[in-house]
Amino acid sequence: MNSKSSKKMVQMKESEFAKDSKVPFDEAWKFIIKVGIAAHKYGSTATRLESFLVGLSISFGYKGVFRSTPSDIVFALWENPDLPQRVEVIATSPPDVNLDKLARLGDLLNEYNAGTISLSEVDARIDANEQVPPPWGKFATMLGYAFVGIGLAPLLGGGWLDTLFATLFSMLVYGIVLLSGRLGSAATTWMPLSSAFVVGLLATVLKLWIPELNLVLIILSAVAIILPGYTISLGAGELVGQHVVSGAANLMNGLITLFKQIAGGWLGIAVASSIFTVEASAPATPVDQAWLLLLFPLLLIGLCLVFQISRRDLLWAVLVSAIAYLGVLAGSSLMDSMLGNLLGTIAAVVIANLWSRQTGRPTSIVLIPAIVMLVSGSIGFRGLAAMAQGEVLLGVQQFFQMFVVAMTIVAGILIGYTIIRPERSL
Repeated sequence: MNSKSSKKMVQMKESEFAKDSKVPFDEAWKFIIKVGIAAHKYGSTATRLESFLVGLSISFGYKGVFRSTPSDIVFALWENPDLPQRVEVIATSPPDVNLDKLARLGDLLNEYNAGTISLSEVDARIDANEQVPPPWGKFATMLGYAFVGIGLAPLLGGGWLDTLFATLFSMLVYGIVLLSGRLGSAATTWMPLSSAFVVGLLATVLKLWIPELNLVLIILSAVAIILPGYTISLGAGELVGQHVVSGAANLMNGLITLFKQIAGGWLGIAVASSIFTVEASAPATPVDQAWLLLLFPLLLIGLCLVFQISRRDLLWAVLVSAIAYLGVLAGSSLMDSMLGNLLGTIAAVVIANLWSRQTGRPTSIVLIPAIVMLVSGSIGFRGLAAMAQGEVLLGVQQFFQMFVVAMTIVAGILIGYTIIRPERSL
């Protein structure tokens, strides 16, 4: 390499640093780590978190490189081009999506950028944010689970009794989620299997007296809120975006959760069937589609309650999810469900980015419920259920369809971001 090109590279490297740092290096380093850990905990995606931390580093007058995975974050920061970078790898617990706290964190950082509060005040309020009670208590969250069950079952073609028991079992699943959290990490790890097992067992026993019950539909609707459809779609998107470690981890976590759920449901049905003789019967008459005008909004509200979306953002989150579903219906009527998922995702991303630009709040608040609503994992659940019942070809087809849906959602996100560039936010 000649001296002229070397000189140019040095100049380019130095230009990446601000001449005057706004914040002392050690103070900036501690603050960036605190923000990164908090945002990761509240459910910020790897792509958005890394991009935001880079922008935060630049605002402080330094250059940073960051890598986020579900289990750790790599922080690297340069004080100036003549000194070695400071690097630290911090292990993190798996994200526990709390969109209210993520929004509060974003608001604090916006206030700091606007100059209305000092860095020390932001630091203290981030600690205080951790102690803020959720906007929706346990009873409201239980209603959220119930609303998902009552809204999803008829959407999947269930009858009124299917819908009733899907709703009741959804509340039971919430109880199992709470109990697992109190029993410790081992119980939480096996919660997808235990919840599906309990629902499968009870639903099969009920089928002795109500033969028309659709077991797979009831189990699916009851555990839908913990289906890993979003995690699988997120993992596929991160792989496409070359976030290989995070993408592979999310994809594998999603698939493992899915296998636990179908194994639990299958075991529940098998245990009950080994004790009682359960006869096959024709499914019940589906709920009239006119009822969906009332029940579908409950599904959207339920998702928002479970994800702890604040009252301030609730209406917008429901609206974005509703627009996404209208896109699904429009695309499906024009061609097929794949086009529907694509149009629905594009519409959700565009509206979410416009909303974020106007409010300065994280896009994730209104986008995550919309993506979850597309429940790509539900197709995989039914595919594995079909394979477990001996319908191998149908099961493989539906399981493969899950990945097609996930990639369709990823394509919709990329196209939506191309139409409306996202703000650098959490």
